[in-house]
Amino acid sequence: MIELLLNIWTVFLDTAFWLLLGLLAAGFIKSYISEDTMQRWVGGSGFAAVSRAALFGAPLPLCSCGVLPAAIGLRRSGASKEATVSFLISTPETSVDSIAVTYALMGPLMAVYRPIAALVSAIVTGMMTALANNEVTAAVVPTDTSPSCCSHESKPEEKSCCAGADEPKQEQSCCGSSDQTTVEKQNRFFSAISYAASELLDDISAWMAVGIVIAGVMLTFIPPDWLAQWGQGLFAMLVMLVIGIPMYICAVASTPIAAGMILAGVSPGVALVFLLVGPATNIAGLALVSKELGIKITAVYLAGISVISVAMGLLLEYLLQSTAWQVDVRLGEANMMLPMFLSWGSAFLLLVLAIRPLRKALFPKLR
Repeated sequence: MIELLLNIWTVFLDTAFWLLLGLLAAGFIKSYISEDTMQRWVGGSGFAAVSRAALFGAPLPLCSCGVLPAAIGLRRSGASKEATVSFLISTPETSVDSIAVTYALMGPLMAVYRPIAALVSAIVTGMMTALANNEVTAAVVPTDTSPSCCSHESKPEEKSCCAGADEPKQEQSCCGSSDQTTVEKQNRFFSAISYAASELLDDISAWMAVGIVIAGVMLTFIPPDWLAQWGQGLFAMLVMLVIGIPMYICAVASTPIAAGMILAGVSPGVALVFLLVGPATNIAGLALVSKELGIKITAVYLAGISVISVAMGLLLEYLLQSTAWQVDVRLGEANMMLPMFLSWGSAFLLLVLAIRPLRKALFPKLR
């Protein structure tokens, strides 16, 4: 029991700093990228829209359930079905926080290959959706043409609120000031920190804890050669599809589980299938996608994720066998890459932030 608890704590030490780093990056993306920008990027149809949707969704910190309202909002704002599907796949399969944790636990190769595989899966499945779908969707074009109070194109007979002709000495106007700009920047910065340390952390903390505990159990009780008997090749990847498709787990939480699988004897290609399919699908999500996009598109969506995930897993196996590349799993050792005070400080800060009553007591300004 003591060994199990020590292993769970060690896995947590491995992930804490990198998770904090990823959470901060996710918070700044959320705070500085508006919903209008998102809608403009994924509007329209065809390869360009599908690629933009995949690239736009990849760094966003949304899990397989959290991405659903965002994707439905995009769809109802005019995004094509193929762009919506591409966004639905790339967003939960990878994110800036999951990439950071992947680097910490599985080394640089998986930290690079995993997001590339997610983008390939999203783009190819999006194009499969385009071939299966016969609707035509126009690009989303902003329709708000109301003039700004700071516009320099006001009509002669209209008084611009920026003119200031009657009060030439008045320094402040509705166009704003450097003080207002400073306040806005400060608000955005605090909003990014607040979102990362509260709302986003609350969304992923429970499943992250489950992932860390499972990784600790695997590190303690599963012999390295037990899963190796069936943890390689196409059959093992198909087993991972069966396990991963109905499961609800976020990209971050799936990472320590996959690292534990590799240490227990599962091949990196099989673990990659789990990393791609697990976060991208779940039963509740499939039901909602079917309702919004139709059964035909849902079938293409599920088939595309499955086929491309297995293909990328087989490609990774081939590359590892034919080159000198290797997946450097550091479960239980990743915290040694950092100074001890940084690993332990990050772990305790993360614990404080994850426990909501404690967070509100120590940081009352956070939500």
